[in-house]
Amino acid sequence: MTGSNTIRGTARQFATAVVAVILIGLGFWLRGFFATPSAPAPDPHAGHMHAEAEAEPQVWTCSMHPQIRLPKPGLCPICNMDLIPVGDDETAGAAGPRELTVSAAAAKLMDVETVPVERRAVTTRVRMVGKVEYDETRLAYITAWIPGRLDRLFVDYTGIPVRAGDHLVSLYSPQLLTAQEELLQAVKAAEKISAGTSSLMWETTEATVQAAREKLRLWGLTAEQIEEIEQSGTVSDHMTIYAPTGGIVIHKNAVEGMYVNEGTRIYTIADLSQVWVKLDAYESDLEWLRHGQEVEFATVAYPGQTFAGTIAFLDPVLNERTRTTKIRVNVPNPDGKLKPEMFVKAVVHADIAAGGRVMDAALAGQWMCPMHPEIVKPESDRCDICEMPLVTTESLGYTSEDPTLAEKPLVIPVSAALVTGTRAVVYVQKTDGAAPTFEGREIVLGPRAGDYYLVRSGLAEGELVVVKGNFKIDSALQILAKPSMMAPEDNGSEHHEHMDYKRPALSQALREQLGAVYAGYFRMHAALASDEVDQTVAAASDTLKAVEAVDMTLFDSASHEIWIKTAAQLRQALSSAPQTDDIKTLREDFYLVSQHLIRLSHTLGALGAETAYVMYCPMAFDNQGAQWLQGSEDLLNPYFGAAMLKCGSVEEVIAGVNPEGMGDRDD
Repeated sequence: MTGSNTIRGTARQFATAVVAVILIGLGFWLRGFFATPSAPAPDPHAGHMHAEAEAEPQVWTCSMHPQIRLPKPGLCPICNMDLIPVGDDETAGAAGPRELTVSAAAAKLMDVETVPVERRAVTTRVRMVGKVEYDETRLAYITAWIPGRLDRLFVDYTGIPVRAGDHLVSLYSPQLLTAQEELLQAVKAAEKISAGTSSLMWETTEATVQAAREKLRLWGLTAEQIEEIEQSGTVSDHMTIYAPTGGIVIHKNAVEGMYVNEGTRIYTIADLSQVWVKLDAYESDLEWLRHGQEVEFATVAYPGQTFAGTIAFLDPVLNERTRTTKIRVNVPNPDGKLKPEMFVKAVVHADIAAGGRVMDAALAGQWMCPMHPEIVKPESDRCDICEMPLVTTESLGYTSEDPTLAEKPLVIPVSAALVTGTRAVVYVQKTDGAAPTFEGREIVLGPRAGDYYLVRSGLAEGELVVVKGNFKIDSALQILAKPSMMAPEDNGSEHHEHMDYKRPALSQALREQLGAVYAGYFRMHAALASDEVDQTVAAASDTLKAVEAVDMTLFDSASHEIWIKTAAQLRQALSSAPQTDDIKTLREDFYLVSQHLIRLSHTLGALGAETAYVMYCPMAFDNQGAQWLQGSEDLLNPYFGAAMLKCGSVEEVIAGVNPEGMGDRDD
């Protein structure tokens, strides 16, 4: 019984399951029957594809800091700007290893600006410092022409102005008595000659008189003094020495009662109606200086007043220590305002034509004296002063054409060139439109002329070069694992022309001297970040002194040329800082110093800190952007100070110099 009951229970459970399956199947059939005919059947793979689409990562970046790559939108952790998506066209559009293609929107967000390469007349300003000196051609030395004793000095201290003909000295000389007696005897002999005397006797007697007069004249007596002796018939053992020219007595070399010999110097007189101004011109500025150029300068004694002169001499020898050469300027000084040893700050404005020639409308096609530049004539002749033959102004470095017709040089703005050591790189916009392409190109630059570089080769007129945003383009290339144009391309050769990564060895003494330059610079940075004008001026003065104290003999051949150029640029950038109290001007000077030291650090390493950080503020100088160096990552903006102290970011890290003097750059 038990077995039969179990069988019946199992049969009922099976029947119940079958009925349930039938009912479920009937439900699905009825649902399909009443479903809308136009509705598509569900795709069994649709859910999987959608999941994959949602799982595909999206990269977001910052237009100001392209190194930022985040998986979701938000704010840039550096500048708090909204992140933008990285489109495929921004990464896949670069055709070559040195090219970057971006969308027009991305280029706009990167704030990229381009200008055409053009031929134009450019003007450069050469700034120099120096001091007023005596005009050597206007110095007069009052000396004793016969031996004797100085019984009276009418001018008994220096600084007295004298005029030509003023009496200066009363000199006692026994020899003078003999010479006067000879004259009187010759005159008496001439008077005794009668009309019947032979002509030979008369000529002999007259020659004796003339010889006696000439002897006294050569001893310093004037024609009036000699005539007085003849008329009075008396002799004197004293003679008076008169000033041959006017001027200032600048040296008194004798005292009363002193015995002198022939040629002994008694006074030195300087005519200050014209003076010399000797200026120090840096080696890098000699390209723009010419004989005959006008120089404008100012002095501390007369603020707001400008003086002018003409370049008359360029020293052919360079000072080995300062790497400067002397430029002599002839300056009229009719009112005597300019005094020797006055400090002056000068500037030369040079208009540049093709080939580095200087344009001057007043000198085009003229002839000039090589010793006296104030003598200019329209045709070949001789100098009115020294009678030397005149030379063409073209032979002195001027263009012989009318400036309006002269060929203009090919130039680019300074901001377009990325200069690293001896290399110069620009980014050229190859295509326009929806997806512009920028190509990195190494070019050969000429000298800098104001806000422009002269281009020797590598660019053609009309090409578009990037003047703003070139560092961002270079950073974008590196992010895409493409080579940076700031580093030379490795062509597999054993030797490289540039040493961007392999730095020259520096001795301990040289590292200390250069470290002092960086130390002064870092003090300038700290003072500007604190808005302290006086401390900035003091730090700039210390930096300039440190530059001057660097021993040029400690450099090897590899780094010697680099420091020569950098030192000249630093002197020029720092020279005006001690004379200003305008913090805006000081910040502009600091920017120039920063550019020079950043380039030096790329070559020699960070000498003022274990690690140097290249900071960048995109908003400095009306959103033009500016870099500077810091010894730490704690950002302190020197261009805004307290107003925007934390504006900026770390753009590059430069390693310091190890004990062996070698340093590597952390890129």
